[in-house]
Amino acid sequence: MFDRTIVKELEKWAKKARRKPLVLRGARQVGKTTAVEIFSKQFDQYIYLNLEISSDRKIFEKDYTIEELIQAIFFEKNKKKIKGRILIFIDEIQNSPNAVMMLRYFYESAKDFFVIAAGSLLESLIDRQISFPVGRVEYLYMKPLTFNEYITATGESSSLEVLKQIPFPDFAHEKLLKQFYQYTLIGGMPEVVSVYCQTQNVVELKPVYESLLRSYLDDVEKYARNNTLARIMRHAIESSFYSAGSRIRFEGFGRSSYRSREMSEALKTLEKAMLIYLMYPTTETSLPIEADHKKSPRLHLIDTGLVNYFVGLQKELFGTQNLNSVYEGKIAEHIVGQELLAESQTFTRKVQFWVREKKQSNAQVDYIVPFESYVIPVEVKTGKAGRLRSIHEFVDRAPHNYAVRVYSGKLKVDIVETLKGKKFFLLNLPFYLTGRLNIYLHWFLEEVIK
Repeated sequence: MFDRTIVKELEKWAKKARRKPLVLRGARQVGKTTAVEIFSKQFDQYIYLNLEISSDRKIFEKDYTIEELIQAIFFEKNKKKIKGRILIFIDEIQNSPNAVMMLRYFYESAKDFFVIAAGSLLESLIDRQISFPVGRVEYLYMKPLTFNEYITATGESSSLEVLKQIPFPDFAHEKLLKQFYQYTLIGGMPEVVSVYCQTQNVVELKPVYESLLRSYLDDVEKYARNNTLARIMRHAIESSFYSAGSRIRFEGFGRSSYRSREMSEALKTLEKAMLIYLMYPTTETSLPIEADHKKSPRLHLIDTGLVNYFVGLQKELFGTQNLNSVYEGKIAEHIVGQELLAESQTFTRKVQFWVREKKQSNAQVDYIVPFESYVIPVEVKTGKAGRLRSIHEFVDRAPHNYAVRVYSGKLKVDIVETLKGKKFFLLNLPFYLTGRLNIYLHWFLEEVIK
């Protein structure tokens, strides 16, 4: 059981004066239950309910008032209510619409209790019978381990300490880059990381990957309202791995005969279940950033390690010295996107990419990041700064002169000139610092001002 940064977000939630029951969202097996168990150590009393267990689920199937429900929970769990802070965790809550409904009454009539609910919500998105009480709950989103969390899990305390240094020291570059490539290879799913920490053997991870993939496919089988939808969603999941990091079209997705409407519904349902992320482009170079949903989205999977395993890239990644040489650079772009997407647990900050599409020529910047009053372009590249053509196109149109390149080299700042003669400052950021991009953008601007 290793610590997760989301525990700090849970601590912030617990301190709120107008605290609401918290719904912890996230795909299956990202570590929601473990994170709550770690958090529970801060309470005087902890009650765990798993609604996949019949006896726990039946508590919510009676026509109880909130007062009677609380009494029934303590009785079923053979607990005596004590003075102090009490945390109630309702896991797999999707198995009981009544339990979902009762969350509002915890907010309205039992505010002394700290209540967290979690579960795989794929079925509630397909079967609309389950809906969370509007305005009576709040949400937090959990994703696989970030690189920083991975370093924590592996016990590399020296690497963790050096990551906190700003600017990052050159002497630690080779070791951190090797560790990031290792993280890229296996991914951030908690069970995968745990087994790897114990065995240090990628081969031992095969049954873990298989189990994870099976659990996602079984969710589709279990909760799809009919065989047709189950078949489409199964195809959508399996095909998504081969399209990771690529722009897609809904019509005929995955070399199928499925129409745009049915495939769009399937993929968007998987996105709501947080198994995939559909990243839409924008043409904006200044705030506000508006996504263009008429253009083709780029598809990202929940975890890069799962992609590597499913499409057979592990051997190619093992021992590589250049991420951009693997899978046409898509794995490098995908893991950077995974780090950027993991920065926010609220899901309000959308990660997007930038395009300029004309008949004569096209340009595409891998990611754009809102920072203070700027929209910062982020390109994942290993080539020379002068070859960042899409960055040049963006900077020429932007009301500022800042850009970022994520690559395998060391931290540095360059002064570059676009093909049209506009000078700009380029922050060259090593892969392993992607998760600390915001911190380094502050440092970058301060360096430029000097």
